[in-house]
Amino acid sequence: MRRDELEHVLRAAGAITGVETWVIVGSQAILGAVPNAPKELLVSQEVDLYALGDEAASDLVDGSIGEKSPFHESFGYYAHGVGRETAILPSR
Repeated sequence: MRRDELEHVLRAAGAITGVETWVIVGSQAILGAVPNAPKELLVSQEVDLYALGDEAASDLVDGSIGEKSPFHESFGYYAHGVGRETAILPSR
């Protein structure tokens, strides 16, 4: 997934849910800091994301623009709505 594709997913997720801010976890998070990441980091078709304080938004995104959805079939990439617990970081 390229940066412009990530931005497309985020716009679509926002349009579906009304949520403006998303947390991206997993391999595609690199695209926030490195928009022109090496091609080895761009092979994933999915972006894992969730909205802080709105667990229902993840389910809505997953069902609307998730794997095997018309969005995925049309564009070749998709969103995977996940929960906050997906990425547990160390306390230090």
